[in-house]
Amino acid sequence: MKKSKKDITSIAIGGFDGMHIAHQSLFTNLSKNGAVVVIESGYANMTPENTREEYSSFPIFYYELNSIKHLEGKEFIDQLKIEFPSLKKIVVGFDFCFGKNRTYCVEKLKSIFDGDVVVINEISVNDIPVHSRVIREYIKTGDFKTVNTLLGRKYKITGLQIKGQGLGKKEFVPTINLKVTKYILPKEGVYITKTIVDGKSHPSITFIGHRTTTDGSFAIETHIINNDIQVHEKDVSIKFYEKTRDNKKFDSFEKLKEQILNDINDCKNYFNLTL
Repeated sequence: MKKSKKDITSIAIGGFDGMHIAHQSLFTNLSKNGAVVVIESGYANMTPENTREEYSSFPIFYYELNSIKHLEGKEFIDQLKIEFPSLKKIVVGFDFCFGKNRTYCVEKLKSIFDGDVVVINEISVNDIPVHSRVIREYIKTGDFKTVNTLLGRKYKITGLQIKGQGLGKKEFVPTINLKVTKYILPKEGVYITKTIVDGKSHPSITFIGHRTTTDGSFAIETHIINNDIQVHEKDVSIKFYEKTRDNKKFDSFEKLKEQILNDINDCKNYFNLTL
């Protein structure tokens, strides 16, 4: 049950797309009766909408940017103090800015708010600064070793199962085809993944890209290893572990099928499954 705003004593404020390790560092500074305040810009594509709630033990309250961006800095803080009457601490990142035209930043926050202001310094891993914009670029290239390190978890997308070409089970291997609309997707290619259906996680190999050997259309399709699971118009999630190869066009269906079987073996080896 979500706590009432009147009981909240500390809040972390930000966009929090990704809920990555730097965001989690902010949350560790919240009190027991803490909460996360998300400023929702509409551009979140790693943890869109309320999927952020999967990665926080604290209640999350959402504020649409368009509804508050006209407020001056003091007006915004005054609004928070009214809505959170027990508020005593605000936690933000070092680059936090707020108010009309984002003209109010950390030092002004300290002067406006009469409680504690905790500012978290920039966090880097292997000399890579942990920011949502940085992680998005690694997702685009398919570098999930780096992505997952910066997130502190495996990157996950969710989509609705849709009807595919019908070739998989007949000519190749059975696949689950997904329509994914809200998430940033990696570079076209084949990935070692785990596919989650009805809450159960299964080792899988996932293709993202244009079917250059068949109909040329864009597809997201995943093959669950050693298990032909039937789904029908359900939400299915995919967690990404590693990229195995780029998308390519094959001279024949036989060559494509041979490569698919190699991809499956790569996945089995990765997860130490029986070949």
